[in-house]
This record gives sequence, C-alpha cells and structure tokens, in this order.
Amino acid sequence: MYTSVTAEEALKIVKSNDKIYLQAAAAAPQVLIRALAARHEELRNVEICQLHTEGEAPYANPELRDSFHVNSFFIGKNIRHTLEAGNGSYTPVFLSELPLLFKRKIINLDVALIHVSVPDQHGYCSLGVSVEATLAAIQNAKYVIAQVNKQMPRTFGDGIIHISEVNAFVECDEALPAHSMVEPTAVEKQIGDYVASLIEDRSTLQMGIGSIPNAVLTRLGNHKDLGLHTEMFSDGVIDLILKDVINGNYKGVNPGRALATFLMGSKRLYDYVNDNPFVEMRTSDYVNDVSVIKQNPRMVAINSAIEVDMTGQVCADSIGTKMYSGVGGQMDFIRGASLSEGGKAIIALPSVTNRGISRIVPSLKVGAGVVTTRAHVHYIITEYGIANLYGKTIKQRAKALVDIAHPDHRETLEREFFESRMSGVFC
Repeated sequence: MYTSVTAEEALKIVKSNDKIYLQAAAAAPQVLIRALAARHEELRNVEICQLHTEGEAPYANPELRDSFHVNSFFIGKNIRHTLEAGNGSYTPVFLSELPLLFKRKIINLDVALIHVSVPDQHGYCSLGVSVEATLAAIQNAKYVIAQVNKQMPRTFGDGIIHISEVNAFVECDEALPAHSMVEPTAVEKQIGDYVASLIEDRSTLQMGIGSIPNAVLTRLGNHKDLGLHTEMFSDGVIDLILKDVINGNYKGVNPGRALATFLMGSKRLYDYVNDNPFVEMRTSDYVNDVSVIKQNPRMVAINSAIEVDMTGQVCADSIGTKMYSGVGGQMDFIRGASLSEGGKAIIALPSVTNRGISRIVPSLKVGAGVVTTRAHVHYIITEYGIANLYGKTIKQRAKALVDIAHPDHRETLEREFFESRMSGVFC
C-alpha cells in the first residue's frame, strides 16, 4: 500500500533555509524530530514552525542555533528557553486563525512533519490526537513526511487523510507522551466548586488541561446533558461521558459529538478515543471559530490567567515582557461564550502565586500582554469567590476584584487603586 523508509532517508529532502511545520502537542513526531536534529551539521537556518509540542525538542538546543530557529505560535516548556537564548521567536496568533497563515502563504511551508495512525484497507490514516493547523500545513507544504505509528489512535473528523497526500512514510511503534491526572489542591478544589456552581444543565464546555479544569470536572457528576466543544480535553471527561453526564444532546453544533482540535492525557485517554465516533477531531479554524462556538447555547468557556488588573484586563501569555505561553484560543472561546445564548466566559485562577504574590494587581506588569481585554471579560473566579465584571464600571470592578483577592493583599489593592483614581488614572 505504501513504502516505508528510514527517518534518515526521509529527512534528506530537508535543505537549508526551509520552513518546516511540526504537528502539535502529543502528536509531535519524535522519530522524525530526532532524525532532523541529527542533520544539524549539514543544515543552516531551518525554521521550525510549531504550536506547543510534547516530548523532546533537540532542535531547540541553543548550540544548534546556526542550524535551526524555532518560530513558536504557542510557547511550551521544551522551547521556552529559545526566546532568551536567541534561537527562537514568538508569533502571536489566535488559534482560530493559525491555518490561515499557511493557506494565505503568509508562511510558505516547505515541509510538514506529521504523525498518523496506520492506514486502513482503503489507504486512509488519521492525524490522531492533534489536528489544529496540521491539515492546512499538509495542504500547503511542498513535501509531507508522515511518521506512521501503531500506537497512534485512529480518530474521526477532519484528520482523515489518504496516503496519496503523503510523500514519504516512516514506520514506528512508540507510546505517545502521557499526562497523568494530579490531585487538585484545596485551593483548586474551591475554585472548581465556584466554577461548577455557574454551570447549568445542558451547557457546553470548553476547558483545558490542568488541576483547575480537573477540579471542575470532578464537581459535575450530578449535572445532566452537558456538551463538549473545546480546544482540547484530557482524562477528566471520560468518566462523565461514560456516566452520560456529557452526551452533547443539546449542543447547537455537532450535537451528540464531543469536539476538540487536540488531545493530551494518559494512555487511558488515547485508548478511549481510538476508533470512537463520539469524539470528533476538527481543525482549529472550525473548533475555535467564534461564529461556530456561539451557536452552542449555554456555552461555558473556562480559561486561566497569569494576572488580572483592577479594570479586568487579563494577561495570560507573558510575565511582564517575558513571553511565557501564547494567545492560543482564549479569546476565541471568551468571545464565543459571551455571544452564546445563556453563555458564560470564565477566567479562573488562584488568588496568589506559589510565592504568595497577588495575581490580582492594581495594574499589569510593564510589557504584559492583554489577551482578554477589559471589554471582553465577564467572570473572574479565585478560591475566594466569583466576580462578575460584565457591565460594571471601573470602580465597581475594582471592588468586586478586591473581594476575591487574597485577604493579605486586599488593603494594599484598595489603597493603590484609590491613589490611582486620585491621580486621574482610573475613573
């Protein structure tokens, strides 16, 4: 049906000055990545374009700066150091618009490195646990190399491609990077309780990976007829699906199906989604499209932040001038949920950092990025309560945010906000 070659043979097509796209998250093709990095001595100025990827990123080693430059659309832990070392850049972009960079040739891709399931009897394979912008990369790159993995789940939706769309195949049998669920802390459980209290039966959920989303999910066991329309999900949804709490029956789009654009979790998750028609993997320009999201009644978007200022500006991508993650899909879903009939847009975060620094601040740090603007923000939740900022004046917002700040910081926040008002900064 197809001829397999070694990774070394397949990667010979890559030449200096090429632009390469890597499939994202747990689908990052590690066999191809290792073979590409091994060619560093003969390559110069190869641009690696990527979202967050799991696993190793040897091409991001600062010692290989002459060979590879990382262009990240969302900054993960494995390549964060490249921004400081000078062998990496960050391109801000909504996840809903990332495929357009390739479709409109704003970024001209030479090679797409993808990771697929074993082809079926008809020659079709699946992009498995990550579709995002990979389909657009496949359709617009000059050359496509596929890592064919016996352990890649076969998922339904947009990520079904025919072997005729691929130029070279490299077979492997490797486990996907796995995340186990971590027990939420007492603070995260309290936040989970507050978030869950806002979720009505027949709501559709968007949430990410991490302790707070998991804490929310553990509080939803008595809910009914929830839906899932989200960038990504992890293990926490499986039991709710099996208990018929999440069934998608009242979604406005793709009813009876759970929608995502990538997945990260344990082997249990990967086994669960394998050949499971309930789960549809769609491209990010569909899943994250505001006009699509808002069609789900009672859409609930649950996102996090690094800090929130007293006017409601939400910083979620940087610590001051230091880029930390990315814009991602937060605004896509904040806006989509806000426009949904009965929808709720939620930012949930602990009131302080691990070092006790308040995450509700009088003003954002110098250089901090505003991912969700003060005009878009609705609910802010900490372990101390819920602040609904929508339709509130600056003064009203400040009071509501002080009320959910850590008690150790409330007096300081009130004083600094008062002093700012007296100087004419806020009104």
